[in-house]
Amino acid sequence: MIVGRAAGVTDTGRRRRRNEDAFVCEPPLFAIADGMGGAQAGELASRLAAAAIEEAGAGAGDAEAVASAVRAANARIFERSLTDPAVAGMGTTATVALVDEHAGTLTLAHVGDSRGYRYREGVLEQLTTDHSLVAELVRTGRLTEAEAAVHPHRSVITRALGTEAEVEVDTRTLELAPGDLILLCSDGLSAMVRDDAIALLLADSDLDPYQAAETLVRAANAAGGEDNVTVVVFEVIEGTPRTTAPAAAEARPEGAPTAGPDDVTSESALDGVQRHGAGKGSRWPALLLILAILAVVALAIWWTFLR
Repeated sequence: MIVGRAAGVTDTGRRRRRNEDAFVCEPPLFAIADGMGGAQAGELASRLAAAAIEEAGAGAGDAEAVASAVRAANARIFERSLTDPAVAGMGTTATVALVDEHAGTLTLAHVGDSRGYRYREGVLEQLTTDHSLVAELVRTGRLTEAEAAVHPHRSVITRALGTEAEVEVDTRTLELAPGDLILLCSDGLSAMVRDDAIALLLADSDLDPYQAAETLVRAANAAGGEDNVTVVVFEVIEGTPRTTAPAAAEARPEGAPTAGPDDVTSESALDGVQRHGAGKGSRWPALLLILAILAVVALAIWWTFLR
């Protein structure tokens, strides 16, 4: 089994002025980081984490190696906090997914409340455990899931990268099957869109990762967009493992904000929507549109000469 199409989308949301999320979409390595801290500290923390994970994690082969990549990210952020008082105390979540295409397995490493899901045969399963105050209260029976969803402290996390010299990293490895869709997301999605609604939106996307990522971001914004929202989606298909990762299109900023609740919004070219796609099929719609336009132009010229 191999990674097929893959896509990542990040958006500022409707309430925040800056985007403090970052992501990695470099098959077979994927990650989400949701930064926290004053001024630009959260933005810096998430980008340091994403860079460190991408550098250290691409060659990782097992759960311990992936966890080591996350710990390397923690060290990089913590050391920067010590040397730069302006960003002291910054931190970020991190959820990392690495596919072993030879073994047909997925390894996850996780700190914070960004999530990993698997969608298989119509069923959405959360693969990570939130390191948050309300999640702890739910696990100990002091809150219900419904109460946790509206709790005033639902954004308080109990574990993050960069806030301490050492960090505990949760890991797990599980078997993959052809047709699996893996979703990583920041809490800008999971806090705004219920799991059952996420499952329906994935089904409605025809399991197309790019369409799914766009649709989920729109849904989070339509529900209020209270936080930055970042989504990475990839599919698992049958195939021969590659010796190199598939080429990925560069993430690109979009333009000015749009008005409608069904549109993905952005605050600026720097802080707005970024999209990143990889795998088969991502460029065909644009090529078909260009060919259609050329055909119309050619027909117009031909008709002018006939007259």
